[in-house]
Amino acid sequence: MKILKYISLLLLLSFVSFSVFIATQKGMFNIQKSKVIPISKNNLYSYVNDYQNWGDFMMIGDKIKIHYSKNNVGKGAKCTWESNQENGTIQTLSTKENNSIYQKMNIDGTEYELTWTLKDTLGGTKITIKSKGEMSFSYKIYTALHGGASKIIGNIFENSLAKLHKQLVYEINTYKIKVNGLVQKKGTPYLKQSFTSKISSIVKNTHIVFPKMIAFCKANAIELNGKPFIIYHTYDEKNGLAQISLCIPIKEAIITSDGSDILADELEPFLAIKTSLYGDYSHTKEAVKKSISYINRNVIPPDSRFKHLEVFTINKSDSNQPSKWKTEIYFPVKHKNSNSKTTPKVEESVNAKSENNVLGI
Repeated sequence: MKILKYISLLLLLSFVSFSVFIATQKGMFNIQKSKVIPISKNNLYSYVNDYQNWGDFMMIGDKIKIHYSKNNVGKGAKCTWESNQENGTIQTLSTKENNSIYQKMNIDGTEYELTWTLKDTLGGTKITIKSKGEMSFSYKIYTALHGGASKIIGNIFENSLAKLHKQLVYEINTYKIKVNGLVQKKGTPYLKQSFTSKISSIVKNTHIVFPKMIAFCKANAIELNGKPFIIYHTYDEKNGLAQISLCIPIKEAIITSDGSDILADELEPFLAIKTSLYGDYSHTKEAVKKSISYINRNVIPPDSRFKHLEVFTINKSDSNQPSKWKTEIYFPVKHKNSNSKTTPKVEESVNAKSENNVLGI
């Protein structure tokens, strides 16, 4: 019995000593990891800035359950997750487009400041994760038993950057462009918001505008009729600007109230040269150039109603793999002459499977 008492006392003293040791250790950490990824800053920034992509490279554990805020991109975006290894919350506090993202993260009680910076470099973009914060007492114990915070968090960052590299190099660079030729595009009533945008910011703007338009449709019991699309009224590649309308097709024409920033309009059927882009939206410029080259090579007169139209036929709401996305591009044209015997294929409208299916771009 005395031996058991001594052993129990020894274990108690060891526990107290270990607890005192842990409590006196510095709880602050400051860790930085970098990697060069052969992807443009714009693509890399857009991917990291969207929490819907984080399950592919940043969060760890099996059977992960992720919950997103209404806005999952840019300042104010937030998401939480649960897995068999950790529970966490992260929120974006500020961003500098294509250059940096500043976030606050909490994982099992340990709070981080997380900063992503991107710089052009030879061979691609250098992406750096900087993290600093203060460990909870339980996390101090965990890190003390597993080699320290620098090793544990540093390994997580290195693994995340490696996954990010693998995911983006394959997903962004796997694409195909096919010029389908002459088609008759069906018309539809639609809702729109029109403005001038930097071409590089159009995808970002879709993440802001389309959810608002969907919410407007839901609040007013307006039935949707297909995938979202963009009408390019002008496309100035030299200055990087475009006049655009972000559009949601609807079943029946409506009249919106005066002063509303969401307007109703009607897309009339039109003859077009169609091009299909299979892959990430970043290759749209190349698809546009191939379309224009096809039109010029075949001496097809353009129709001046607008520059071109893009339909997000398969997008992020359908698949989180950019290599599986499909964008259909339509350039309005006229017949070469009135005696043309070419019969254009009639394009069917692409119906939305659900209300949420039109949100992801």
